[in-house]
Amino acid sequence: MPLSRPPLERMLRIHQAIQSGRFPNASTLARELEVSTKSIHRDIEFMRDRLELPVEYDGGRFGYHYTGEVGAFPTLQITEGELFALIVAEKALQQYRGTHFEKPLLSAIRKMEQSLPDTISVSLSEFEQTISFRTRAEPILDLDIFNALAQATAQRRQLELTYRKPGTQQTEQRLVDPYHLANINGEWFLFAYDHARKDVRTFVPARVKAAKRTGKTFDRPQTFSLEERLRNSFGVHSGEGHYDVVLRFDPRVADYVREKKWHESQELRELKNGGVELRLRLSGLAEIERWVLSWGGDATVVAPAELAAAVRRAAEKILGRSVAG
Repeated sequence: MPLSRPPLERMLRIHQAIQSGRFPNASTLARELEVSTKSIHRDIEFMRDRLELPVEYDGGRFGYHYTGEVGAFPTLQITEGELFALIVAEKALQQYRGTHFEKPLLSAIRKMEQSLPDTISVSLSEFEQTISFRTRAEPILDLDIFNALAQATAQRRQLELTYRKPGTQQTEQRLVDPYHLANINGEWFLFAYDHARKDVRTFVPARVKAAKRTGKTFDRPQTFSLEERLRNSFGVHSGEGHYDVVLRFDPRVADYVREKKWHESQELRELKNGGVELRLRLSGLAEIERWVLSWGGDATVVAPAELAAAVRRAAEKILGRSVAG
């Protein structure tokens, strides 16, 4: 059987045949395009109903014609703002480089670009030179394992993971139902139901040494919501506590704090010395502790007391190692 042309190409050929004034019918078009007459009828219905082309069948001439003036076959219409967003999206694909998302996403974007009218597609080269994305630290992934995780998540297939425990080189077997694969702040995380722990756990794909399908499928609970799960976390790990966190930042770094939304619950208060106070409501302190330390001496913990103590211990440990070195 010959391979049929893509529907858009077929409809363009049908349009050209009708536009020529030779009154083509479904049988002649089917032979020329090497498809069934049913395909031709569906294409013409789409052209008439969706593309709003004035195509009708003339019983006296035994073929199709246009009942009104048609200048050109309809193409994808796009504004300059939409074009800008399209190029930004293509640039953002850098974070998916090497994954099985890359080729289909790029293919879809290229098809849209090729469908643009010439009067606007000329702007593509200008945008190419003016937009880019950079990441400070690119995750190192085993692409075969990452693809296996992504496919199992999409197809709801249970997996047996060989997983490296954090902080060690030891591995353990984990039977999981993969619920969601998320890129959060440039890092990939798998949220999956862990059968041994009987709870949803967070896995780092880079620590997965092997992923084997068990042959079983699962139903993702309708109650699972990543947004709800992470609502009160500062990163990807949700806790069960309730902490009112108050941090103060020196004037030297205050602008950096003001210019971002760090958390849904955040409240900012300007300080008389030019600094800024940040208030957050969190369910855990481990991730915010690391974040506070990243500011060096420009951040001060006001509350809670356990966070201040944890930051102090970490700072003393760093200082002790520096002196010992």
